[in-house]
Amino acid sequence: MTRILIADDEALVRGGLRMILGARPDIEVVAEAADGAEAVRLTAEHDPDVVLMDIHMPHLDGVTATERILAEHPGRRVVMLTTFDLDEYVYRSLRAGACGFLLKTTPPKALADALHTAAQGDALLSPGITRRLIDHYTATLPPVAVPGLADLTGRESEVLRLMARGLSNPEIAGELFLGEATVKTHVNRIFAKLRVRDRVQAVVLAYEAGVVRPREPHH
Repeated sequence: MTRILIADDEALVRGGLRMILGARPDIEVVAEAADGAEAVRLTAEHDPDVVLMDIHMPHLDGVTATERILAEHPGRRVVMLTTFDLDEYVYRSLRAGACGFLLKTTPPKALADALHTAAQGDALLSPGITRRLIDHYTATLPPVAVPGLADLTGRESEVLRLMARGLSNPEIAGELFLGEATVKTHVNRIFAKLRVRDRVQAVVLAYEAGVVRPREPHH
């Protein structure tokens, strides 16, 4: 059973999400929050597996609420909910540690499946929409120094570049002629060396460090 907290300032949206998710026997909506401050408080109170967080809310926005939740509950999973895919606040949320984002137009089944993915510890990093967002907000940034990047082996750097292009572990394994277990080991070592919690944060750092440049073609 995946336990979800819904945070959105519109009661109609919260009700719709509760109805969609409540129809699934493997999902339980444990609480609803009308703003970021309430989301922080209810996360501590109900300990959900995933917080579905609207970005634009009064009193405390979703980005700040995400930062506070992850500071207080490091293992918690936060998925951002937004109307616009190219949103600066979404990018800030990913940097803050959100494991991905969904558009409010996401079909019901895809929404539920994505929340299960997040609960299992995977990042919602699609090759298309999330990469386009990172491209957009790193295109004009000068490369920054990233602690731990120099500690990556040549193979780990290759894996990071492929991750940044949106490839999954099985796809990376096929590209580099490695076993999936070996790729998973490389990915975990990358996380440890870069001190990131998941794929999204690793990819954001890869772009910001210039390891992968925006709009680099996928070979």
